[in-house]
Amino acid sequence: PLSTGTAHHFSFLLNTSDYRILRMDEDHDRMYVGSKDYILSLDLHDINREPLIIHWPVSPQRKTECVLSGKDTNGECGNFIRLIEPWNRTHLYVCGTGAYNPVCTYVNRGRKPMEYVFHLEPGKEDSGKGKCPYDPKLNSVSALINGELYAGVYIDFMGTDSAIFRTLGKNAVMRTDQYNSRWLNDPSFVHVHLIPDSNEKNDDKLYFFFREKSSGMGQSPKSQSRIGRICLNDDGGHCCLVNKWSTFLKARLICSVPGADGIETHFDELRDVYIQPTQDTKNPVIYGVFSVSGSVFKGSAVCVYSMADIRMVFNGPFAHKEGPNYQWVAYTGKIPYPRPGTCPGGTFTPNMKSTKDYPDEVINFMRNHPTMYNAVYPVHRRPLVVRTNVDYEFTTITVDQVTAADGNYEVLFLGTDRGSVQKVIVLPRDDLQTEELVLEEVEVFQVRSQQLYVASPVGVTHLALHRCDVYGEACADCCLARDPYCAWDGNSCSRYSASQKRRSRRQDVKYGNPIRQCRGYNSNTNKNTPETVQYGVEGSSTFLECQARSPHAAIKWHLHRDNSDRRREVRTHNYIYCICKWYRFGIILFRHTGCQ
Repeated sequence: PLSTGTAHHFSFLLNTSDYRILRMDEDHDRMYVGSKDYILSLDLHDINREPLIIHWPVSPQRKTECVLSGKDTNGECGNFIRLIEPWNRTHLYVCGTGAYNPVCTYVNRGRKPMEYVFHLEPGKEDSGKGKCPYDPKLNSVSALINGELYAGVYIDFMGTDSAIFRTLGKNAVMRTDQYNSRWLNDPSFVHVHLIPDSNEKNDDKLYFFFREKSSGMGQSPKSQSRIGRICLNDDGGHCCLVNKWSTFLKARLICSVPGADGIETHFDELRDVYIQPTQDTKNPVIYGVFSVSGSVFKGSAVCVYSMADIRMVFNGPFAHKEGPNYQWVAYTGKIPYPRPGTCPGGTFTPNMKSTKDYPDEVINFMRNHPTMYNAVYPVHRRPLVVRTNVDYEFTTITVDQVTAADGNYEVLFLGTDRGSVQKVIVLPRDDLQTEELVLEEVEVFQVRSQQLYVASPVGVTHLALHRCDVYGEACADCCLARDPYCAWDGNSCSRYSASQKRRSRRQDVKYGNPIRQCRGYNSNTNKNTPETVQYGVEGSSTFLECQARSPHAAIKWHLHRDNSDRRREVRTHNYIYCICKWYRFGIILFRHTGCQ
């Protein structure tokens, strides 16, 4: 293991790569990692311990067949693990690409954490078609719910047939309409999540997040971000859409910055999604990371969506093509009953136990109108975080809820395509304005019990969520950091805990004002960060430097001439060092706010 501060990187001494799939197992206190030809089981309490390892390569014959088909340009003829799902209390269900012949099996993980059981179940392999992609470069998503596997995946050797599939379980295999670009148009799947719609279980819907080629609705970019959904109890149609989803709908996700001229700058490629739970399981908060698809400029953004806005769009008008130019318009005709997209046996259809009971006109309408006309806009109709004119893009996101002395905060951990993680907090201001603070950026490659795990092609890295000691040894330094994880405890900058005594609540995330929090601190003096006085000789020079303990600290030098009561600030032109010429008997006063 390679350790840098509080980042501990692990690239196991295996002939493997592509550590892409992470799956937490809180019951066993393990984390499962999928890579090329290997499945790993790591101890969450001490990731340094020797991992449990399963070697699951393809047979030499299968690899030879894959190479002869011309698919091993970059080593793709291996078994890239792309699916790890908990099957029951003792087993996992895992799938790999199988050298362009997807395969699945069961892994025995034991009943108790201390058993250290981790092995493949012999004779249990089955086909991975419809569960795992053939090509390791193609994204897939999956969810195992009540013994049924739902997956967004490409299901053919050539990577041309994309589908949302349901396999396993007792119900019939289901999929989206094949080669129908109105349903899926060369998609790249990003995330899948079950979100209840009401207290009635029959209303439960599975939401898929993906991006796809534009379908030409208006002046659209080449790529569009989508949120799609299906009912879990969808059985398909009776005559039409047999064994195909009869409740599939999709809508466009907008993440854009309105310009002064009314033209929006779109971040149109969805890269990652994080679902932040709330006390109301029906209304989680949805965070999305987006990038720009064109080559005009490089940029990325984070947008936040509410389920109320999403449901309003799915309850709104359907998109319809008509007119001489075959343009997209809102459908104004009669909507059949039950409303397309409604789940059988739910709140609005208590007497219909299956989608096979739906009238043919409902099924036909669904097949031809899978897209909603209105788009889903983010909260406040603008991104939460924007990055443009930088040499990186955001690629992944995880959000942690933190209780601080002055309120509850969401801390964003944003992975970038240059191998770093930014720790960001966005604070509300008046008039719907916000203030974004980058608390720190760590060069590494999601989150559980104060630990951040990051996967990359070359390994797995473990980070601590808070590093309070880096903010210095003064109350003002700690306060100016504005990190909700950290507070001044009277002696040092340490992990904030709401259960500790009042003295540990020297923390001001919202304003970062040490005057209010640190006793004895004011704009001129601070016992925790004393003023430094240095003497010099006329004609000489000296090097004064200060290391800021917080990215929000201000650094100042003041010149105090002899026989004068005034101090003049020495301008440093944004550098953190200054070379000053000394005056005869002059005194350079070095004062800083939150630095040493």
